[in-house]
Formats: sequence, structure tokens, C-alpha cells
Amino acid sequence: MAMEIERKFRVVSDAWRAQVNRSLAMRQGYLAGEGGKASVRVRLEGEDAKLNIKAAVVGAARAEYEYDIPAAQAREMLDNLCIGRLEKTRHYIEIDGLTWEVDEFINDNAGLVVAEIELDSIDQPFERPAWLGRELTEDRRYYNHHLALHPWRTWPDEDRH
Repeated sequence: MAMEIERKFRVVSDAWRAQVNRSLAMRQGYLAGEGGKASVRVRLEGEDAKLNIKAAVVGAARAEYEYDIPAAQAREMLDNLCIGRLEKTRHYIEIDGLTWEVDEFINDNAGLVVAEIELDSIDQPFERPAWLGRELTEDRRYYNHHLALHPWRTWPDEDRH
């Protein structure tokens, strides 16, 4: 089984911007609502497209399957089949041989910035940059599937901090 081990954090300052090596615009949508055993996502990453299936569980380790698909088909799915969509720019930062992915959301999720790091094991140590805030790995509200269906800007103010 393909397994993703990932930790997610809130970003609390713009200090990360000076460390970015590359950035990529992303547009993604979900083909099924909440409550199932998996989330099914289609994503445009620049000119590349992927279909992704992830176990609908909360936590650092989840089953994940990802497949390249034609970009034209991804655009059709995004425009005609998706029930929830979001857009963001993903910024890549290398620190101590590990890649941080900083997602800067736009549109209905504008103002939200989160950072993720993929690890080889649950207990793998990593340097925690000063621009990281609280950990969000166990908070389902910050998962992209939830954000696509319940945008961050619609949350009560007290929940957005």
C-alpha cells in the first residue's frame, strides 16, 4: 500500500519567503463529498495534472495513490464534476535535505498559509523553522478536502486563529 507520512503546520510570519526555491500555481477539486472512506481529488499543477486518492483519516500517515492524467481531462473534471474546489500557490523550501511545501491559498481561502513536510517515518526528526506556528496534522478543518467544501473565510473569526 502506498503511504504518505506528512505533518502540517500553520505559518505565522513571512520569513519563509526568502527561502523559496520555486513556486507552482495549483487548482484542485474534489469528486466526492465528506463522509466516505477516501477523498478523490483532481489537480492541475502548472501544466501537469494528477488524480489523487487518499484515505479519509486524520493523522500523519494515510494511504495515498496518485496518477498522472491528461491536463485537458483534469480541466474538464474541475469545470464539470467537482463539488469543491480551491486554488493556491505552492512554494518549495529545502531545509536539511527535506522539502517544505508552503501553500498560500487564494480566493475563498485567501489569508491562509500552511506548511507541510513529508517524512519517511512518523518519528523522523526535522528542524522546525521559526516561521512555523501550531501543528495542524490532527485538525481535519485544515485538510484541503475540508477547505474546498468549507472555505477558511467562512469560518468564525475565533476559529481562524
